[in-house]
Amino acid sequence: MARTSIRVGLLPETQLMAGSLPAAKWKDQEKGERAIDQATGAPLSTVMIFLMEGERAEALKVTVPEKGLPNGLKPGMRIKTVDLMANPWANLFNGQVSSGVAYRATALVLDQAPESGE
Repeated sequence: MARTSIRVGLLPETQLMAGSLPAAKWKDQEKGERAIDQATGAPLSTVMIFLMEGERAEALKVTVPEKGLPNGLKPGMRIKTVDLMANPWANLFNGQVSSGVAYRATALVLDQAPESGE
């Protein structure tokens, strides 16, 4: 079955903030196998990101290759995403369907824009 990837378009006023430190993404944590980017072989990490638009806020868990993470990334830092994609998924297990959206970015960069109101 083909995988669907949808480019996420963000509004100019959208603000993104790191909500966690990067964490290693595991293929099989019991065996110590890291998840890797199939195209580049780079180890993958996940970062919780808060997306804020007007009165709305969402928490997104975003997968990023380790080489695409900025040095010194900490919770609370304003960031931007590079090539943010949404990947819908669904699984059937024991007759139960679970589904969701996995987010992936090529990189995260620190947002050096001045705070609003300055």
